[in-house]
Amino acid sequence: MNLSELIGGTLVTADTTTQLAELASKMEAEGVGSVAITDSYGDFVGIVTDRDIVRAVAQKFDFTTPAEVVMTASPDMIEIDTEISDAVRWLNATGYRHLPVTDGGSLVGMISIKDLLWAISDN
Repeated sequence: MNLSELIGGTLVTADTTTQLAELASKMEAEGVGSVAITDSYGDFVGIVTDRDIVRAVAQKFDFTTPAEVVMTASPDMIEIDTEISDAVRWLNATGYRHLPVTDGGSLVGMISIKDLLWAISDN
């Protein structure tokens, strides 16, 4: 089984100017732990995770702080044809909990530890 079998639904995105409070609200409303950040051209440039928001709050960032300040720019990505077992090993080795998924270099989704646990427990 590979990641293509897990990617579905709508990819949650926001632009670099989206404020911290709005990012948190978006994550809550969509039931996700990460948001793909795009630039003014719509190109994928980073990721903001629930961890990034917690870190920003702990560091007393203002809730109007834009995504570009708290995002991880140019994050690692994984190809959609990657085997789930390989993705699990990668997340385990890196400590990531969310990873952008690409298809031929284009962002198509986001995979989380929760997604991978679900897939493994079904096998």
